[in-house]
Amino acid sequence: MAPILVFDVNETLLDLSTLEPFFVRCFGDQNAMRDWFAELILYAQTMTLSRRYWPFNELALATLRMRAEISGIAITQADEQALAEAIRSMPACPDVMPGLERLKAAGFRLVTLTNSPPSASSTALEHAGIADYFEAHYSVDSVAQFKPAEACYAQVASALNVATRDLCLVACHGWDTIGAQAAGCQAAFIRRHGNAEIRLNGLPRPDVIAADIAQLADQLI
Repeated sequence: MAPILVFDVNETLLDLSTLEPFFVRCFGDQNAMRDWFAELILYAQTMTLSRRYWPFNELALATLRMRAEISGIAITQADEQALAEAIRSMPACPDVMPGLERLKAAGFRLVTLTNSPPSASSTALEHAGIADYFEAHYSVDSVAQFKPAEACYAQVASALNVATRDLCLVACHGWDTIGAQAAGCQAAFIRRHGNAEIRLNGLPRPDVIAADIAQLADQLI
């Protein structure tokens, strides 16, 4: 039986690089966005290990203020609002829609699992025009833990009434695919720009490795 494909959202489906102009404007550094995102993930995982939880969007702004303090830069409320709007407005990566079309046509079940909390207004996936490709959307907010905590993946299996082995987590972040495999899921790693697979003796490699969602569809179909 084909696995249910569980897609990570930020950077796997939505183009994180579109946030770079904001960080260049505020920090004057092309690498500032990557530094911010790496520390955002670090602190999200730290909160989970410390048995604490704040929604991902709140952590994103707190990390922005922290990076600004380190850099001696003043961040205004307008800047924070601009970043929040830029995050909500990220477009889908160019390969996403064609790849999802093919996977859907081939009969694969598709869902999402994101660190981002649910939204009362239109979601980033709706804004990007790809929300309807998925039969359900899941957030770590339901378990108040961030990926790669086992509970994040287990909640999806529970909601779909399947075993974790029947899920395949699709992500461009190695920490996510490693966590999914540790929870008993299959994993597909997408080689987005700025990301690479980590290799260690004895560490299971992802079940599928692809350059983008279109190539993922080629391999799975």
